[in-house]
Amino acid sequence: MTPATPPGLPGVTAGFSLAGRRALVTGASGALGGRFAEVLASAGASVLLAARRTGPMEGVRDRIVGTGGQAVATSLDLARPETIAAAFDRAEEAFGGPVDLVVNNSGVATPGSLVDQPDEDWAGLMTVNLDGARRVASHAARRLIAAGQGGCVINVASILGLRQGAGVAAYATSKAALIQLTKQQALEWARHGIRANALCPGYVETDLNRDFFASDAGKAQVRRIPMRRLGQPAELDGALLLLASEAGRYITGTTLVVDGGHLVSGL
Repeated sequence: MTPATPPGLPGVTAGFSLAGRRALVTGASGALGGRFAEVLASAGASVLLAARRTGPMEGVRDRIVGTGGQAVATSLDLARPETIAAAFDRAEEAFGGPVDLVVNNSGVATPGSLVDQPDEDWAGLMTVNLDGARRVASHAARRLIAAGQGGCVINVASILGLRQGAGVAAYATSKAALIQLTKQQALEWARHGIRANALCPGYVETDLNRDFFASDAGKAQVRRIPMRRLGQPAELDGALLLLASEAGRYITGTTLVVDGGHLVSGL
């Protein structure tokens, strides 16, 4: 007996399509940034991959293009505003219109205590994690407002923007500030049809942290996660698409946590 086709609501899955959208992903040379770019492209967006080093992005770009998507890679240094403008120009030339979806994924983590961390380390981290995200999002917003067009910004923060951790004061502070910046963006830009939300991953396994989490210290941290495991990059896909697409068109100023329950773990 052939099973009946389940009833559906018109437009539910279509709401997650990004067809016709033009995206910019910063930090696209890293594992999460590359994954974000591929997910957006698989949903139909044209994607500009941006980072200081273009070499690591070439494989991501080639995979997107090889599956019929549209992607280009460009160099972008968040400390140099002229490269930000050039990246947006590159996207408009390649995709025929302004970027209407920004994923601020660039980030650095410099360990250190509050009393010992050099000023230059603190300032350098803030330049990337906070000031860079502000510059990119504001540049996108200016162009969209001038064009009379809406869009959305997704700032990739962290659960460390919502709680504390030993030896990561600068990183945690930058991510907390990024979450507050996101709320300010949402407030100021809503009338222009531009949404802004923060995506806060917990501990997600990548090539950079796999060895640490295999150590005794890393295993002890994993045991504090209620789900007793690390997240995988693919487990951020749904949250990313919700915030990026029309399925989330009434969501702005929110902080979406994907952490296996880490923030609700007991003391």
